[in-house]
Amino acid sequence: MSLPRPLRALTAAVLLAAATVGPAGSAAADPAPPLPSADQLKSALLGEDDLGPDYTEAPATESPSPSPSPSPDPTPVTGCDALSALINMHPIAPGPATPHAETELDGPDGNPMVTESLTAEDQSRLTSEFNTSTDAFKNCHTITFNAGTEDSVTFTVTPVTLGDRQDAPAVRLDGTLAGVQLNAFVGIERFGTVGMVYGFFQRQSADAQAASMQYRTAVAKVERTLGTTAGSTTPPTASAAQDMSV
Repeated sequence: MSLPRPLRALTAAVLLAAATVGPAGSAAADPAPPLPSADQLKSALLGEDDLGPDYTEAPATESPSPSPSPSPDPTPVTGCDALSALINMHPIAPGPATPHAETELDGPDGNPMVTESLTAEDQSRLTSEFNTSTDAFKNCHTITFNAGTEDSVTFTVTPVTLGDRQDAPAVRLDGTLAGVQLNAFVGIERFGTVGMVYGFFQRQSADAQAASMQYRTAVAKVERTLGTTAGSTTPPTASAAQDMSV
């Protein structure tokens, strides 16, 4: 039995929204520090070796192509204006200005599912998006998701702390679909000029310990690989960037 489709679709929507919010910012007058490449970001993502033998990496999927046309369902998420706006926003494909990498690691029969997305971008733009997402997490109490099924899923949204940093925004989502308990944890973090979106999704369980443990593993690997610390607004140095692929 695979993870119910609405929860998988919610995962993808959150990752795409957080990774590609808004158009690329204009060039700054002063030279910006170099951003990590997509390959360097990929090396900082969680892998099977990080989570253990019970997890397998899902096949990579292509990033969406930019398109001015609306999606078939223009409002797949409702109930919390701020968070719904982030998820419903039509995605823009990552490019040289916003290097991006993401992964999905599935447990037995797709349960649980761990997702992680890393995006590097301009400092001011990342700060703006991070603040917007933080406010959305704080002010959202319920959210309803429609994923092309006859039934919609309404999740209760509760702010939580996943890792060691109290200020790192994270929420817990709880809902049911056809009698199946659905639970998710979504957290965001920044590492200088790199933003991370983490998701932990499971059915018939609400285990927060596993979600927190995998989140801490993700944060530690990004810090170690990128040479920066969680919550930092300082971009990785040039030497640190060169060491990322090592």
